[in-house]
Amino acid sequence: MEQINPNDSSNPQHLRRDFKSRQVNMLAIAGALGTGLIIGSGSALAKGGPASILIAYTVTGSIIYFVMTALGEMASLLPMDRGFNGYASRFVDPALGFATGWNYFFKYAIVLANNLTAAGLVIQYWRPDLSVAIWVTVFAAVVISINVLHVGSFGEAEFILSSIKIIAILIAMLTCLIVSLGGAPNHERVGFRYWNEPGAFAEYLSTGSLGKFLGFFACLVQSCFAYTGTEVVGVAFAETPNPRRNIPRAIRQTLWRICVFYILGVLLLGMAVPYDNDLLIGAKKAKTSASASPYVVAMRMGRISVLPDIMNGAILVFVVSAANTDIYVGARTLYSLAKEGHAPRIFTHTTARGVPIYGVAATSAFSLLAYMNATKSSATVFGYFVNLVTVFGTLNWASILVSYIGFCRGMKAQGLDRKVDLPYRGALQPYGAWFALFLTVIIIIFNGYNTFIPSFQVSDFITCYLGIAIYVVNIVLWKVLARSRRVRAGEMDLVADHHGEVGLGRVEEVQHEGRDKTNPVMP
Repeated sequence: MEQINPNDSSNPQHLRRDFKSRQVNMLAIAGALGTGLIIGSGSALAKGGPASILIAYTVTGSIIYFVMTALGEMASLLPMDRGFNGYASRFVDPALGFATGWNYFFKYAIVLANNLTAAGLVIQYWRPDLSVAIWVTVFAAVVISINVLHVGSFGEAEFILSSIKIIAILIAMLTCLIVSLGGAPNHERVGFRYWNEPGAFAEYLSTGSLGKFLGFFACLVQSCFAYTGTEVVGVAFAETPNPRRNIPRAIRQTLWRICVFYILGVLLLGMAVPYDNDLLIGAKKAKTSASASPYVVAMRMGRISVLPDIMNGAILVFVVSAANTDIYVGARTLYSLAKEGHAPRIFTHTTARGVPIYGVAATSAFSLLAYMNATKSSATVFGYFVNLVTVFGTLNWASILVSYIGFCRGMKAQGLDRKVDLPYRGALQPYGAWFALFLTVIIIIFNGYNTFIPSFQVSDFITCYLGIAIYVVNIVLWKVLARSRRVRAGEMDLVADHHGEVGLGRVEEVQHEGRDKTNPVMP
């Protein structure tokens, strides 16, 4: 089979492996750090208390770890430019690939508008006299321009923005520690006092044990929103040089990032801020700015000045980085859908710089939805879209896990040995994938439990479960239209992609490392 070089500028239908190793690693470390963590964690703390939020973020962190290691095993052995939907089509059923791809595209296309709006709201922290629409236009122009440039330019921009995000979240965490140990200007040492008074578990929607459990589950659902996007580094694998070396390295970054930024972050937050504090309740109702961050609440409780303004600038970086990534992921998802025949072929066209330009244009068009926030009623309606894409995010985790289980089924049927044939093996796999899939399905099914308490709320129910309906309809639709069938384990292609992308990954490894390409195992 003739190998196709994606770095050949004369080839208009292939991405280029122009990401640097440090850029992929940084995307793995900080790609998903956003307002879900630095702002949304305040809502979780108020609903569930410090113990609930710590347990919830730990549980969801374990789900994400198994999702990422499952993705790492597939991508390091079979790197391909068709994204998550490509693995779903290849290892399970093309119908699942169709549903997964469009699910992922709409998630990022719609969230793009939300992040652009958030950027405008952050600026209003300093300039409330200016319309949000002005800043939506400015930041849309910035992130679209970055995505039109060479993929290396996107990688470099995201490397810089992610570095700032890491510094900001570390400062926020360190501030919480200082406040709880009495090092802030108020000199009040609290330690774990708030775990005793008002308590470790908050009651939500009910009283007693039931209320505390509902508070925990609210934290669990919110933590899914905070972790959503962690898998985004998987989209960059198609443009990663020497994938068999760099993909496992990027996946390994996930574990310590989960432990440091998410689990340790909410632990320190629960030490510094009581769940019933009036400032926290106010932050929960605030818009996207420094006043909405629970970490800023900790700063205010410690009577620390200046830092809230710095944190607002950091939040601006968070949302601009997220909008930048939204276009990148949306465009690459359209590209992968078109490669599978699930979207118009025009989206496979790339520029000489390896940018899927029509995909960038189509995704960028969704930025116009941000102008819906010009009126209060439209902002309320748009909030429903945010809930919808959160469900899409968890559905995508389920798709990756189901694809991986199919991948393991094919390896077993074809006599491949995990210990010998996999360049990278995730801890506790494949059992961890089953555990993560079980928990993910439970969260997806019951994520809208609060729509029934204290009375049934139709609008909230629709936003919580419409995503599931769209996902299922897409699967059935493609089964009917394309008459697709489940991929049999014995017939599964575990060697090379139909267009040679996977074989190329092995050739590149030899070119980069000078190793014998007949040996698929890294020493």
